[in-house]
Amino acid sequence: MNVERPIVHVVGARPNFVKAAPVLRALHERGAAQVLIHTGQHYDSAMSDVFFVDLGLPEPHVNLGVGSGSHAQQTAAVMAAIEPVLLEVDAGALVVYGDVNSTLAAALVATKLSIPVVHVEAGLRSFDMAMPEEVNRRLVDQISDLLLITSPDAAVHLGREGIAESRVRFVGNPMIDSLFRLRERFTPDEVMRDAGVAGSFAVTTIHRPSNVDDPARAAEVVEMLHRVADELPVVIPLHPRGRATLLATGLDRHSSLRIVDPMGYQQFLSLVSGATVVVTDSGGIQEETTMLDVPCITVRDSTERPITISHGTNRLMDLDAVPQAVREVMAGEWRPSQHRPPLWDGHAGERCAEEILSLLDRSNASR
Repeated sequence: MNVERPIVHVVGARPNFVKAAPVLRALHERGAAQVLIHTGQHYDSAMSDVFFVDLGLPEPHVNLGVGSGSHAQQTAAVMAAIEPVLLEVDAGALVVYGDVNSTLAAALVATKLSIPVVHVEAGLRSFDMAMPEEVNRRLVDQISDLLLITSPDAAVHLGREGIAESRVRFVGNPMIDSLFRLRERFTPDEVMRDAGVAGSFAVTTIHRPSNVDDPARAAEVVEMLHRVADELPVVIPLHPRGRATLLATGLDRHSSLRIVDPMGYQQFLSLVSGATVVVTDSGGIQEETTMLDVPCITVRDSTERPITISHGTNRLMDLDAVPQAVREVMAGEWRPSQHRPPLWDGHAGERCAEEILSLLDRSNASR
C-alpha cells in the first residue's frame, strides 16, 4: 500500500521506543510512508540510542533534542519544535505512545493543525492525578481520533469519560511484541556475570518523583532496599532521575547491593528474565515481568495496569511489606495468576497498523 501523506510517529522515552518498534515494522511491511520523530526527552545514549539498536528501530528522521527540564519546559519545548516539522512533512496522521510529556505535546500540536491523532496504549488509569503521567494520558485520550487499547479495562475507563466507542479499538500490547521478538536473544547468565550475581537475586528500578524527589521518602526507599539486600543480592540499574538523592541517602552502603549503569533493552530484560524477584515503581516492567513469569513487587499506591495483577505476577505493596514478600517469593509461596492478558500475543503491532491505515483512509476520503 502506498500512502502519500506520511504517518508520523513521535517517541521521547524508553517505553515509547519499545511500543513503537512493532507498529513501525508492521506499517513498513504494508508499504506505508512513515516519519519518525525523536523528541530527545531521553537524551542519554544508555536511555535512548541503545534502545534503537536493540529494537531495530530506524534512524529518526528528526531529533528535536529537547533534553531535560521541568514538565512545563519540556512540554513547551516539544510543542514549539514539532509544529514546523509536522507542517513540513505534511503529516497524514500522528501516532503517539504512552503518557510522557512528548506524547501530550505532540498530540496538542497535531490537534490544532487538524492532523488525526492516534494514541497507542490509551485508556490506562491510575486515578492518581498527582502522577504527571496520569494527567498526560487523560488529556491525550480526550483529543485523540483513534484510541488503541492494550486491555479491556481501558475501554471501560474511556466510556466513563465520554469517549465514543467508535474511536476505541482493542489491539493488545505492542510492548509484548518487542519482548517476544527478542526473547530468544536474552543472555541472563552473561548479564548476571557482568553484574556480579549468581543464583537468586533481585532487580530493582526506582525513579518516580513520589519515591525519589523527597529526601525523607528516598531514605525510606533505601532502607527497604537494604532490607531486601539482607535476603538476597540486589542489582539496581540506576536511572539518572533520582540518582543523586538515592546515593545521598546511602543507597550504596550495603555489600549485597550492586549499582550498575542503565542498560539497553535486551540487556535489561536478560537480567530481569534471570531474576528471582523484581522491585519497581515502573509501569512497563509490570507488563514485562507478567510475560516473563517473574514475581513483581510494585512500590506504589496504585497502578494503571491492573491487568498485571489479575492476569500476571504483579502486586502493589507498601515499602514495609516488601522484605516479607521477598522472603515468600524465595520460599516458593508466591502464587501468580495462571492466566495471561488477552491479545498479548506478539501481534499487536499488526493490529495497530491495520487500524491506523483505516483511519488514514477515512481521513483521506473526507478531504
